[in-house]
Amino acid sequence: MAIVDNRTDNELVQAYISGEQCVFATLLSRHKQKVYNYILSLVKDNALADDIFQDTFIKVVNTLRSGTYHDEGKFIQWVMRIAHNLVIDYVRKSQKMYMVHTNEEYDVFGFLDSNEKNREEIMIRDQVYKDIRYLIKLLPKEQRKVLVMRHYANMSFKEIAEKTGVSINTALGRMRYALINMRRLAEENSISLVK
Repeated sequence: MAIVDNRTDNELVQAYISGEQCVFATLLSRHKQKVYNYILSLVKDNALADDIFQDTFIKVVNTLRSGTYHDEGKFIQWVMRIAHNLVIDYVRKSQKMYMVHTNEEYDVFGFLDSNEKNREEIMIRDQVYKDIRYLIKLLPKEQRKVLVMRHYANMSFKEIAEKTGVSINTALGRMRYALINMRRLAEENSISLVK
């Protein structure tokens, strides 16, 4: 047993993948307190932390068994990222969820500027930022350019039209289609933009 305890995380992971099932207990005991405390610090509920902790290690085991784990020498960081993502998933599911619909009165980028103080809301906001950046990258070039100029460079549609060499109506149309496509892409990619 002492030999197992002295191996690095990555050696234990490789041993587990190679069939030494008993070494997983060493990995678990080595990191369970850190992972559990991190989850508990986010959800503030022991029973919920227990559930998410179990889900985290079920996902770890399933990934290791499936052969899709990529050894980068950062086992615990990988486990913590799984735990973090599961907490975000829980928070998203437990709060009122809705798709953000943009119109003249309400803009998807407008709610991103609010000053949430709650740690869970900050996590969700950060995930929404990441999701929006991902969706923007999927847009056609002309639509992406207009959207970035409008929302990140704060340019007027007149300025955008001049800069891109198109009419104001074309710039407005590209923006409209960009937002329509972002909604469609969000649905296709199962991305929920939540508050």
